[in-house]
Amino acid sequence: MTRKALLLLTLVSTSVVGMGYILSDKNRPAFRWLTTLATGAPSAPVEKAASTAPVVLPSTDPTPKPPSGNALGFMLASVAEQYEQSTRYPAWSIPLSDAQATAYQGNRYEPVSLPLEGDGQFTVTLEKYRFTRGETILVAAAIQGAQVVGRSLTATLEKPDSRQTVASITLEQAGSAGYFEGTLEASEEPGEYRLIVEARLDARPVRHASPLTIEPYLGDFGGLGEPYVSDNNLIIPVRFSPEEPGFYALSAQLYSGQRPVAQLQVEQRLDGTSDTVNLKAHGTVLANETEAGQFQLRHIQIRQLPARPGDRTNYAFGPRKGYVFTPPDLDNLTDTPAVNPESEQRAVLLRQLADKF
Repeated sequence: MTRKALLLLTLVSTSVVGMGYILSDKNRPAFRWLTTLATGAPSAPVEKAASTAPVVLPSTDPTPKPPSGNALGFMLASVAEQYEQSTRYPAWSIPLSDAQATAYQGNRYEPVSLPLEGDGQFTVTLEKYRFTRGETILVAAAIQGAQVVGRSLTATLEKPDSRQTVASITLEQAGSAGYFEGTLEASEEPGEYRLIVEARLDARPVRHASPLTIEPYLGDFGGLGEPYVSDNNLIIPVRFSPEEPGFYALSAQLYSGQRPVAQLQVEQRLDGTSDTVNLKAHGTVLANETEAGQFQLRHIQIRQLPARPGDRTNYAFGPRKGYVFTPPDLDNLTDTPAVNPESEQRAVLLRQLADKF
């Protein structure tokens, strides 16, 4: 019993010495987390160790600092200012830059190029993207590169969902080497289609796919009426005889000489009793055109709006050259912002929100 008591006393003494070191001032930094965990209080600044080397603890707050209130206020003020500038113009008459005029063209086909080995290209070009049923589709293909090209290419029109072929032709070489042409008839039902042009390059088949649509016949454009000024607008009457009654949306680009001025648009029901749709150019886009010469409507597009949800929107287009006309006296037009109560209320709310920062 004496030997066991002595062993027990030794173990207790060793534990007391170890605990004393743990709780000593010299070892306080390494175990400060223990007291913090027990009390839930934030830790105090770390004291220097006996070696005078600073103890650096990693940050425990990973949350990034939010942007300053001034930056947020500046952003909101910029948004409010841009919105106020845009609401100066009515939705049916907005100013047009050169880049926007190109982007807003409604029936423009972008040639699609397929890269080939050795920096070669296989390019298919169409004169437009939307074809009215019964029109001729001119297909042109060009192959550039060191590949050996067959003497002819095939062009196939197919339905994208079923891959069913509805028309097929052979493109023959025309003019310079590597250039091929052929024509298809857009006689199929209106809808989306895919044009597949296949060539043999180095005795291997290569397929090029391009999308296009066939549109129903919607009616005929009959030129322009006599433009006139009403209130603070230039009214441009456009004659269109629809094949079927319904709601239509007409849009066009207004040019002064060769310079784009405005994008114009209007929606109207046409039922056969009237074949005139009035486009309006607001004074905010024409006030500085007092000495303008000839005006022109370009890229004229009309859409037959769906009668029921789920119906497709059908498209038709005015003459390629557009319509040229001499505007009336525009001296009475002023650069007065359009009045839109809802837009003005939104602008006020944005400005009030920006002022709070």
